[in-house]
Amino acid sequence: MPPDSTVPNSTASDSTAPGSRAAENPKLKRVSLSAAPAIAFVAAETEAALSVREALSARYDAVPLDRAEVIVALGGDGLMLETLHANMARDVPIYGMNCGTVGFLMNEYREAGLIERLSQAACVELHPLRMRTECLDGRHEEALAINEVSLFRESRQAAKIRISVDGVERLQELICDGVLVATPAGSTAYNLSAHGPIIPLGADLLALTPISAFRPRRWRGALLPHKAVVRFDILEHDKRPVGAVADYTEVRDVAMVEVREDRAVSLRLLFDPEHNLEDRIIMEQFLP
Repeated sequence: MPPDSTVPNSTASDSTAPGSRAAENPKLKRVSLSAAPAIAFVAAETEAALSVREALSARYDAVPLDRAEVIVALGGDGLMLETLHANMARDVPIYGMNCGTVGFLMNEYREAGLIERLSQAACVELHPLRMRTECLDGRHEEALAINEVSLFRESRQAAKIRISVDGVERLQELICDGVLVATPAGSTAYNLSAHGPIIPLGADLLALTPISAFRPRRWRGALLPHKAVVRFDILEHDKRPVGAVADYTEVRDVAMVEVREDRAVSLRLLFDPEHNLEDRIIMEQFLP
């Protein structure tokens, strides 16, 4: 392992010891893994992450992705999103270790004790948003988003957008730079930067958040049931073109965007019990 400052110290205490939160909290969900699970390692294209992958692959007898019982992602949150998207069709849990910067979706990096950490890890099930678009040229496109679906103005002109929820018009005209719908897991990402609310996991809510709203000036967004279907109709689209982005899939020149949670797709993230994702979302609300 290289002496890189982005890789946390590997001498931290092991959370799997008796008396730890993993042992004490029977409500934590865990995945059922074999005693010696087949592990595939993926890494960000950085020197630190690639070096760590080489060391872990040798130590834990790495297997190819198509034979993996669990995937360990080495990098930051960007790599985790890429890994989740790349493996949506496979029912394989993913455990991240931070070799990047923010690492909100990642666990602390430690080379030792990986099998024990996987066996004790808490499992969080996520459901992505499905974005369906109608474009000005007649195209129809779909994409999935784990964090958020965002609409942005494409020119110097502010966007004008009509918002409907479950077939009921809720905002006749929003004049803005954009607007987004965020999942609980994504509520601490771009949604938080746009002054949207942080949503605890299990709240069964979505955040609807404007981006630099001009009119109505005091509208700060809404919290919606997770089953809500949100429709955005672009007004004056020839003069005020708008693009839509589902995580990193971008569609230009949209006329309409529909967003809903897709419960048919499940993604499983593994976290060390003392630093599970729900706790992180709560802690984020008290940071200075």
